Amino acid sequence: MTMLNVRSLPSAEEIALAKLSSQELSAVMEANGDVQQINVVGKDGENHQLQLPASAIKLMIELLTQLGQGNSVNITPIHAELTTQEAADILNMSRPTFIKLLDAGDIMHSRKGNRRKVAFVDVMKFKQDMDEKRLASLDELTALDQELELGY
Repeated sequence: MTMLNVRSLPSAEEIALAKLSSQELSAVMEANGDVQQINVVGKDGENHQLQLPASAIKLMIELLTQLGQGNSVNITPIHAELTTQEAADILNMSRPTFIKLLDAGDIMHSRKGNRRKVAFVDVMKFKQDMDEKRLASLDELTALDQELELGY
């Protein structure tokens, strides 16, 4: 399973090109339909007509939009298995903290030899649950601040 991981930030030239390309691709994408037809000119100058799934075009637009904002991009297949370090990086926590979550049974994992592997979908579900709990806590604090008239 291949993961695309570009760790360097795009240059100013790449940012400008990505912005323009994102806008152009968005403008020509058909509003409906599962298949999109695009033409690509090869190095030899020959025109190649491609049929791509609309989902792939939408992904390219999002990728170009992110690059156009100066962000690096990481694409991970849904069914990928991650190392504990990769999963900890996604959750923005240390590896030892992540291991504690595994040991507590908060996130499912498997063992391959002496290494633990975690499904990408399980990490993302945990992240989503964590984000929802944080937002609920913030809502509670905001309501309490208003109730006590603390001025926040």
